Parts: sequence; structure tokens; C-alpha cells
Amino acid sequence: MMALEVDKIPVLVICGPTASGKTALALSLIEKFPLEIISADSRQVYRRMDIGTAKATCHEQSIVPHHMIDLIDPDQNFSVANFVDQARSHIFNIAARGKIPCIVGGTGLYIRALLGGLADLPTADPELRQQLHQREQAEGAGSLFRELQRVDPVAAAAIHPNNLIRIVRALEVCLVSGRKISELKAEHGFSEQPYRVLQLAPDLLRDELYTRIGQRTEQMLSSGLIDEVRELVRDYSSELKALQTLGYREVVRYLNSEIDEELMCEEIKKYTRHYAKRQLTWFRKEADIIWVDSSMKSGKILEYIDDFLFE
Repeated sequence: MMALEVDKIPVLVICGPTASGKTALALSLIEKFPLEIISADSRQVYRRMDIGTAKATCHEQSIVPHHMIDLIDPDQNFSVANFVDQARSHIFNIAARGKIPCIVGGTGLYIRALLGGLADLPTADPELRQQLHQREQAEGAGSLFRELQRVDPVAAAAIHPNNLIRIVRALEVCLVSGRKISELKAEHGFSEQPYRVLQLAPDLLRDELYTRIGQRTEQMLSSGLIDEVRELVRDYSSELKALQTLGYREVVRYLNSEIDEELMCEEIKKYTRHYAKRQLTWFRKEADIIWVDSSMKSGKILEYIDDFLFE
């Protein structure tokens, strides 16, 4: 039996970069531990986006319950706050069933927000956002980033100069609240901790990770990614926000005859490697993560979990 004398719910987290084997690791644990999986992936919430998001297969979902997938249509919005609210409910329900909530995913902000809470930031202002985007178009690419560097250099240092969505959000917070987003987040500090948490991440050599990314890309394409995107474009639009994300945008370019199939494949691999590198940078900064050999040859992962559950 799992130890229940502590007040906080024990939560297992398996995180890390894309293609690192997180889902496979979680599935390998279900024979020993009564897990239910909560996906922490910002795109797996969308219905009909299965192949390009590496969503758990029907077979995998039949082995163990999966939550936080297929929640909304691709043209609907989903925020970090939405994720936290729904994932928290699943955690309590899973624990009430005598099972262990297992968070699996690579969206670092989702995981951090779920485990530590969200900073109290002002809600979105669609009109202001539109004005900011219009400024970027009128003043030229990079103008809003330079503005952010001036008003909140700490926030700017943490945002890629091409990530216009986050740049606009940071400026929006500053303009609406009169305070820097970096200060608001620092004050909050993600310090709340409603759970007792063990965080594990598969530790792969960079070359091995990149090889896995290449193999996964080819598998996605052979499994029907192009048809998946073609149907989404048919039923929505190639301008759909969800289709401007990694893997999907490259296929859209291919369908629009902007690139050939070979270049499409290579670009997906290249930009996925870039994304994985950013994920690694994020997760390496999370002090509580234990990086493990996911082959489990040493049994260390099982020891970590046993010690955690029965401490």
C-alpha cells in the first residue's frame, strides 16, 4: 500500500525534451505502480492533432488512463490557467481513487505553474494586443523587442527576440498594470507547493536525442502527418494558430508548395532539435529534477519512486 500519512498528495512528474522517451518511461512503470497519466503538453489538448503532437496512441490509452488530452477543438483557446485548473482537479480525483497522479510532458511552464502556482498577472487585453501587433508591423520587426529591452530588460533576457507572442504579453502586462512582468513573477516566485513531488527526466546524450528526433519525425510523416494537416487546413484554415506550431507549420508550407517534401522533413527535424535544446535549457534550471537513465538497467528509477512513496 502507498503511504498516506502525509497531508500532501504525492505526485510523480516525468518531464524533459521532446522525443526523450517520457511516455515510454511512464508506461514502463505501470506494472509496479498504480499510475494515471496527466499530459503536460500545450498541444495535446487539441482534438484531431494526434500525430504531430506525439499523442498517446489508442493502445497506450487503453493500458493506463490518460488525462488532459483531446479537450478542445483546434480553433479554441487554452491557457496555462486552464491547464492548472483542470489538472489540479484530475490530481485530486486520481488520488481519491487510490492511484498516483503522474504528470508527463515537456511544456515546462505548465508543469511549473501546476506545481507552484501562477503569478497574479492581469488578464488579456485583446485591443491592446492588436495595437502592439500593429506597431510591430508599422515600425518593423524587432521594434517591440527593443521596447521590452528598455522597459523590462530582465523579461527581455528570458524571451527569444522572435517570440512575438511572449514579447507582446510582457509589454501588455507592463502597460496594463504599470509594473514589470519580471517583478510580478519574482514576487510570486512560484513558491506555493500543494503537493509532495518527485520529478524525473530521461537523461540522454545530445547525439542520441537528435537521432531520436530524426526517427520520430520520419515516423510521424509515414504515419500520416501530411494527411492530418491537410484535413485541418480543409476544415479550418492554414492560418489557424494551432497550425503555426512546430511540425504543422512546415507541412502547411509543403501543402502551399513553398517547399518540397524533402526540405519539409529536414526543417521539422532542424526546428525540433532547436526546440529540444530550449526545453533542455529550461529543465536544467529546475533544481528539483532528477536526471535518470531511462533504460532502468540499474533499477535506480524504481528505487527513487519507492523511496518517494514510502518516505
